[in-house]
Amino acid sequence: MQDEFERMRWLREEIEAANKQYYLLDQPTMTDADYDALMRELLSLEAIHPDWVTPDSPTIRVGGEVAKEYSKVRHLEPLLSLDNAFSAEDLREFDRRVRQVTSSVDYVVELKIDGLTVALTYENGLLAVGATRGDGEVGEDITANVKTVKSIPLRLKDEVPGLSVRGEGYMPKASFARLNQEREEEGLSTFANPRNAAAGSLRQLNSKITAQRKLDYFAYQVLGANELGLHNQREVLAFLKEQGFVVNPEYKIFQTIEEVIAYCEKMSSERHGFSYDIDGLVIKVNDFAVQQELGFTAKSPRSAIAYKFPAEQVETVVEDILIRVGRTGVLTPTAVLRPVLVAGSTVSRATLHNLDNIRQKDIRIGDHVLLQKAGDVIPEVVRMLPEKRTGEERIFVMPEYCPECQSPVRQDEGEVAYRCQSITCPARQREGIIHFVSRDAMAIDGLGPAVIQQLLDANLISDAADLYSLTFEELIPLERMGKKSAENLLKAIQESKTRGLGPLLFALGIRHTGEKAGKVLAQRFGSMEQLMHASLEELQEIPDIGPTMAENLVYFFSLESTKLFIEKLSRAGVDMTAEKASKPQIFAGKSIVVTGSLERWDRREIEKVIEDHGGKAASSVSKKTAFVIAGEKAGSKLTKAQELGVQVLSEDQFEVLLKQQD
Repeated sequence: MQDEFERMRWLREEIEAANKQYYLLDQPTMTDADYDALMRELLSLEAIHPDWVTPDSPTIRVGGEVAKEYSKVRHLEPLLSLDNAFSAEDLREFDRRVRQVTSSVDYVVELKIDGLTVALTYENGLLAVGATRGDGEVGEDITANVKTVKSIPLRLKDEVPGLSVRGEGYMPKASFARLNQEREEEGLSTFANPRNAAAGSLRQLNSKITAQRKLDYFAYQVLGANELGLHNQREVLAFLKEQGFVVNPEYKIFQTIEEVIAYCEKMSSERHGFSYDIDGLVIKVNDFAVQQELGFTAKSPRSAIAYKFPAEQVETVVEDILIRVGRTGVLTPTAVLRPVLVAGSTVSRATLHNLDNIRQKDIRIGDHVLLQKAGDVIPEVVRMLPEKRTGEERIFVMPEYCPECQSPVRQDEGEVAYRCQSITCPARQREGIIHFVSRDAMAIDGLGPAVIQQLLDANLISDAADLYSLTFEELIPLERMGKKSAENLLKAIQESKTRGLGPLLFALGIRHTGEKAGKVLAQRFGSMEQLMHASLEELQEIPDIGPTMAENLVYFFSLESTKLFIEKLSRAGVDMTAEKASKPQIFAGKSIVVTGSLERWDRREIEKVIEDHGGKAASSVSKKTAFVIAGEKAGSKLTKAQELGVQVLSEDQFEVLLKQQD
């Protein structure tokens, strides 16, 4: 049982990390297939153990986060995601569920544009607000950028008093190719695909840059359509077109699911013939009355489903296998491939992850292999083709010494990873600095991998602490570093000093210590000095800090190199203390469970109150639970609390407790 509990926690962390990379940072690190597999596994475990479902589980989450640079916009209605179908049988099962409610149904099938959801609000016919999806309930205000997209009308045909429209912002393939060519010529990193290019463009702080990116927009939904006399999706699309929106012309209406399946198969073979990327089709019940009768799950409407195209596979040859050394010293093998066109772009490299993966798939240098870009994003070697072997293929052997610094390589017991043992390895230093300056760590804008490499090559820095001693005169000679860029970079470095202890702990790259753990440790110890002197026993007593993380923390802070690095940061004036809590920490160290329906609190609001007062909003009841806050229709968690003798408070009693202390 404990193994399943730990597995669920690991799945949530992995999925949320992937969500952040994909939705907030526009840097996907996981294929769609891997993401869907993790989500399906978590769903199945939560079905077996409903008491272990957390309020922030990604199974009921809808997306990413709100970037700090933008003001927040609360959506009139949540932007829900859609359940996925991967096969004809999945679509037939969807149809069976629909026909349990109605015997007669029309389906509208629309192309699933590979872009990002943009919500538009019009007041008296004029565009007032444009917003991203955000977390589904609260998005980012990108109105200035939205107004640069020519396919989005600034004024509607009619002066509708209030109109909320949803659609997909995307980058046409021609614009994408031109943008990447320009970035290559400027020595900048290129975008992975049009979807990420569109997301990055619409989230620019300078709307002039957005205007140069030549984005487009397809509208597909009107909120409150019934109030406008619209009764089905076909009428909505016609209304949108009449008001001046661009509606994707490829939508079809079918009476049977077999017609839908045939169209999905047809579009799968024709998907690359459009001037924009599509990654599937969206099937919706046409009639709104039937849609309402079908209702919703926690995160999806039951009246619609997204059919995702199968990954396109092509054959190529593994010409070599090279090693990349990451910030924690992990050696990652990468396949050098004979260049091949797959899912609309040329691929010449693909990560092989680790030696176990290579052995399991029996991939050798010289092998013919099948390659795919699952979700049309990240290249992946699916399998080798044994029938193509000639006997001249070479088995890959993990090097005994780091290719970057020639230090010994070791595989720790119980791990698949091989690691360089030198903390002064140039590759580890480079990757560690890249992590140190990243958004959720020290957040130093303008300090990308290319600039960091230049600083290292010029011997201006040897580690991240040296960033704080850089001068204007040292930066100016760097390639593509103008006066304004140098001034902005120095300002960003200076501002990062005030990030505080939590982000700094994450920035240090301590094994198994992520962003959340950094916040927990900062709240518990208050300063770097206190944390560095914490014992293993003290660390293990903290909720969310397991034995492995505690051992790594003690080991990390025992290293002389760590002490010297932190001393350098201290001399540079980096703040190493936690922000003092604005509320009395009356629940410090206490685990509190909320269950049932509350009258005056939103679930997220009451959990934030608990955390603001030092407590942990837990998802399951145990003997260590301080108390349970129970609302109406409290179920098994209340029963378990009563069985264990855990104190149970009503909503009123909890508020009285707060007022006594605040």
